[in-house]
Amino acid sequence: MIRSHVLICGGTGCTSSGSIALRDLLAEELKLKGIDEEVKIVMTGCFGLCALGPIMIVYPEGTFYSMVQKEDIPEIVEEHLLKGRVVERLVYNETKNNEEKKEVHASLNDTAFYKKQKRVALRNCGVINPEDIDEYIARDGYFALEKVLTKMTPDEVIKEILDSGLRGRGGGGFPTGRKWAFTKASVSEKKYVVCNADEGDPGAFMDRSLLEGDPHALIEAMAICGYAIGSDQGYVYVRAEYPIAVKRLQLAIDQAREYGLLGKNIFGTDFSFDMEIRLGAGAFVCGEETALMTSIEGNRGEPRPRPPFPAVKGLFGKPTVENNVETFANIAQIILNGAEWFASMGTEKSKGTKVFALGGKIKNTGLVEIPMGITLREIIDEIGGGVPNGKKFKAAQTGGPSGGCIPAHLMDVEVDYDNLTAMGCMMGSGGMIVMDEDNCMVDMAKFFLEFTVDESCGKCTPCRIGTKRLLELLDKITMGEGTLEDIDRMEELCNYIKANSLCGLGQTAPNPVLATLKFFRDEYIAHVVDKKCPAGVCKKLVTFVIDQDKCIGCGKCAKNCPVDTIVKTDYIAPGHKLASYKIETAKCVKCGACVDGCKFNAISKQ
Repeated sequence: MIRSHVLICGGTGCTSSGSIALRDLLAEELKLKGIDEEVKIVMTGCFGLCALGPIMIVYPEGTFYSMVQKEDIPEIVEEHLLKGRVVERLVYNETKNNEEKKEVHASLNDTAFYKKQKRVALRNCGVINPEDIDEYIARDGYFALEKVLTKMTPDEVIKEILDSGLRGRGGGGFPTGRKWAFTKASVSEKKYVVCNADEGDPGAFMDRSLLEGDPHALIEAMAICGYAIGSDQGYVYVRAEYPIAVKRLQLAIDQAREYGLLGKNIFGTDFSFDMEIRLGAGAFVCGEETALMTSIEGNRGEPRPRPPFPAVKGLFGKPTVENNVETFANIAQIILNGAEWFASMGTEKSKGTKVFALGGKIKNTGLVEIPMGITLREIIDEIGGGVPNGKKFKAAQTGGPSGGCIPAHLMDVEVDYDNLTAMGCMMGSGGMIVMDEDNCMVDMAKFFLEFTVDESCGKCTPCRIGTKRLLELLDKITMGEGTLEDIDRMEELCNYIKANSLCGLGQTAPNPVLATLKFFRDEYIAHVVDKKCPAGVCKKLVTFVIDQDKCIGCGKCAKNCPVDTIVKTDYIAPGHKLASYKIETAKCVKCGACVDGCKFNAISKQ
């Protein structure tokens, strides 16, 4: 008789911090105490609060333990699982910025992190064992597939998706139902369903977490799509750097075949559908749908001119639907609950929910799913827990290298496709990098452009050459050698690249530069005119200075300096016994070792 379930996060984040070892040790302790038949261990997908891993939740109480270590396991077994007493010191303590008082929560659902979330795509992540098809079925899994095959026509399925207002969650936000309808209308003896799981944005891990935590949701949705458009074959293109996701997806495909949910005559009908995994080598350009299809075909991943669009001529020259993992993760729930249910969430033109990967200068790093239309302030301050260390929020980069930044004064704008586009940003796949006052926006634009230059396939000249020239101008500015004319030249080049590049990678590559120029032009001016980096990030424009009245003369900075540029002076500050130090700026290499080693905040950047 099972009386307790212990759910342990088995996502990549918690796995990397030792959750597998915790599971094994917990199993040993349970057996040692003779309660291994009473307590069941379940390895789940991501709970969302990645910064707190390893995470463990004990049911039926729902007690949420965070940052659990191996030495904590005996106490959890003895106190909680044997005696029924919660181990208070391990329960997640939620605080807001600059607050000392802690409010203890026994349940994850009670936290501010979860209260404003609405989980649709992530409904099973952190809830079920993703390697057990029976647990997925127990959560109404494959009920939607049975419904469409036995009670709905393909046109009715497409209409339901159209009426729901679901838009593609992979970047541009194209209406999913329209893409399916175009592909169904194409006449061909063979059609394909393709899932884009080649998640390449820096800081993005939404699709990976969905594959790791709920792979059957993808399989069911792709089969539904296959029925709707008249396809019997699907491919999932996933980067090889996601070993846990690949393993669980393949296991799920094998289980679905064994249960007759993939293959011939599914649910006793004349509909047949099967699918395969194709591994990508990590090329960011293969996130573009035509480049992805070219790669599946065994060729170098390069985009194709459009038209013809994939709905007419896609994979292997046949009509093809391509959606990303998150888009597919919504399909079964729309079929089961109805288009009106899904459309009731979100805004007029952006229906449903959106999954974001919160990263950067944020307390609650992790995965969140929120209704469209929630404000950035709610995401950052309430769900994310705010910017740590008392720092001020400066901007949030959405859409990765293809997106733009939302500045602090626009924190109350509702987050949806149209509002972000109007700001010069984009939703993208859902990465959200939070920046504080210590971030240089010029350096941030340079970081994303460096990524794009490296990832350009080189097929078209505007992207191959234009982004390189743009990066050279940014380099020049961050080195303190830029001019006001360079800023004008950058804007002109950005607009040229956007207008003339072949695919989405090149067309959106200038977005981080254009967005930072729009909202943070004063920082560019400071780099060019004042030869200063206001955030103190660009090394060539930074000077390190020792405040001799704060310096106690310990000499640690001099010991840490790799080029011996810190020397002792004759000055002894009031109240101190030892002579202070100074930095010979002409020899300083701007490494920052002196600042990192000073415990008295006597060294500053100017």
